[in-house]
Amino acid sequence: MADAVKGSAGYFPSIEKKYGRPIAEWKELIRSSPLAKHMELVNWLKSEHGLGHGHANALVAHTLAEQAGK
Repeated sequence: MADAVKGSAGYFPSIEKKYGRPIAEWKELIRSSPLAKHMELVNWLKSEHGLGHGHANALVAHTLAEQAGK
């Protein structure tokens, strides 16, 4: 049996299904944003792109962790 995806990446299939964009595209938007703080990015995704809080938070957390090398 395959291991279940854990952490914020567990939201990725539902994010792609609900918003119709691949995760790579969302991550590129986050990386290209002039904003840097976690909650600034979450609020931006919510207000400008219509994401729910949990989905925006998962994308930002995963993207920032990748950038930090975690």
